[in-house]
Amino acid sequence: MTTRVWDYLPEYEKEKADILDAVEQVFGSGQLILGGSVKGFEEEFAAYHGAAHCTSVDNGTNALKLALEALGVGPGDEVITVSNTAAPTVVAILGTGAVPVFVDVREEDFLIDTDLVEAAITERTKVLLPVHLYGQSVDFAPLRALADRHGLKILEDCAQSHGARHHGDLVGTLGDAAAFSFYPTKVLGAYGDGGAVITSDRATDQALRELRYYGMEKVYYVVRTPGHNSRLDEVQAEILRRKLPRLDTYLEGRNAVARRYEAALGDLTGPGRLQLPGTNEGNTHSYYVYVVRHPERDRIIEALKAHDIALNISYPWPCHTMSGFAHLGYAKGSLPVTERLSQEIFSLPMYPSLPEAVQDRVIAALREVLASL
Repeated sequence: MTTRVWDYLPEYEKEKADILDAVEQVFGSGQLILGGSVKGFEEEFAAYHGAAHCTSVDNGTNALKLALEALGVGPGDEVITVSNTAAPTVVAILGTGAVPVFVDVREEDFLIDTDLVEAAITERTKVLLPVHLYGQSVDFAPLRALADRHGLKILEDCAQSHGARHHGDLVGTLGDAAAFSFYPTKVLGAYGDGGAVITSDRATDQALRELRYYGMEKVYYVVRTPGHNSRLDEVQAEILRRKLPRLDTYLEGRNAVARRYEAALGDLTGPGRLQLPGTNEGNTHSYYVYVVRHPERDRIIEALKAHDIALNISYPWPCHTMSGFAHLGYAKGSLPVTERLSQEIFSLPMYPSLPEAVQDRVIAALREVLASL
């Protein structure tokens, strides 16, 4: 059987009874849309983060889009973010009519280079949108200082960083609002699509609740445009409620997998060789994906196919290089670190229920391939 970077089936086998009971509970409840499961999950997810409010939505992309709109972003505004992110970050910005403005990232951790942000701020800038990529928080203090100095809002993209911490604080609690995805691969994943926004600002939360429900303040009466139909499904909400108490256990499992990689591959690292992910001082990593780096990335991935190991690249094409975003006007070479990293990064299998025997097979095959280069 082919080994891949993610597989939900081992976890499902452990949690099957609880997951199926969640489905049965919803189907027997008599309410399938915006019922008790959605309300309960919103309250519990907010409480986990110590946030005042949580509004759930149908997916992580709309969590970003509606959060931007709730923060006042619209046509003609600019949102500063990075290009080495999943395309939905950029799609959400464009969906508001705003313009994404890209800054480069840091070589050592792939995260937004905060030293470059101020030069990108213009009179049209409305929001800073840092991406806590791969499960690690950005260096937040400089962003907060910039936002305060220039009167900007900060929306955290936490799609990949559930449960990660920055100097003891959970990501999602550092900015003015934070968007999460519950796509099945995520650290806290549903059995379908899902998303949410947390904030401690009541007005922002009220705007979100109206935006996700056609712009309605009450049934059939629209008070805000543009409105959307963007509600989290009751079934997914109940599944997420069941899984949320296990989030810290999932995080422990992911960190255990990371430690095993570090112990088994640490002797192969160095400049021009394999580079393993690090954890910045003050951070705790959630290891959504375990991204390594090597100048011979493509040869390694191809060679591992002979061992029936199919690895992933997150992401092979920076957003500014995609033809769908060509209208943004970024030439090749405009974000040199981002572009260089995209040629060298690849992901090893990472999920909390990854069997040790499977991880050992990946490690052995990778060592064999590296030795043959």
